[in-house]
Amino acid sequence: MITRLKNLLRPQPSWPAPEIPQGERVYAVGDIHGRLDLFAAIAAAVEADDQDRDAAQTTVILLGDLIDRGPDSAAVIDGARAWQKYRTVRILAGNHEEMLLDSLEDIKIFRQFLRYGGQETILSYPIDERAFRAASLEDAQTMMRSAVPNEDIAFLRGLEDQIVIGGYLFVHAGISPGTPLGEQKVSNLRWIREPFLSDASNHGHLVVHGHTIQPDVVVRPNRIGIDTGAYYTGKLTALGLEGSARWLIEAVLLDGAITVSQRPLVI
Repeated sequence: MITRLKNLLRPQPSWPAPEIPQGERVYAVGDIHGRLDLFAAIAAAVEADDQDRDAAQTTVILLGDLIDRGPDSAAVIDGARAWQKYRTVRILAGNHEEMLLDSLEDIKIFRQFLRYGGQETILSYPIDERAFRAASLEDAQTMMRSAVPNEDIAFLRGLEDQIVIGGYLFVHAGISPGTPLGEQKVSNLRWIREPFLSDASNHGHLVVHGHTIQPDVVVRPNRIGIDTGAYYTGKLTALGLEGSARWLIEAVLLDGAITVSQRPLVI
């Protein structure tokens, strides 16, 4: 704890600003967690923002955890797949996608999956809710296997673990500090918090990640965290990147209505 506090209080280093290659534009979207309403609002806002800017080769990156906790995971998967039909949308696998896939065969992981939002994911598919809630653990697992279509399973198995564009590295959770990018463990890319969050070293790329919820975007010289807790805060955040420029697009549910705003991001 003392070491962590020292790292956070230490004067932050400054390095040359990373850049997106000329002619390209990137939007990274934080953890959606089954919030189709916020996802639809962000997707529309990203498309509108991209249209308002000069022509570019645009890539959208979803940082993982599309599913669990929120009410519409199945529809979010459908929406992400539909977006890919007319836009370059690359999607990272989060720890929640990992749990769903592993829980298909492992009853212990299935139990954990239910505790951490998996029940909401399963119930977002056509399934008898009363029967599912009354079922034994083994029977509930069998019901999940029947409810989640093979198309969705194949889609989730095909998600990426890391994406590098220009001076930026996009991962779900973070990286193991000091470990070369090609030697990073998938478990760290999907699950890590410490020592990544408090590490102040130069990772070679500026790391854009989700996974760790904060009320607002976290900006450090070596990382940007954009998981703003959509499933319970009602706030989903996207980061726009072009050249050395950075900006945020935020969809917020307030008093029953979703508002979208935009602001520059300065490191």
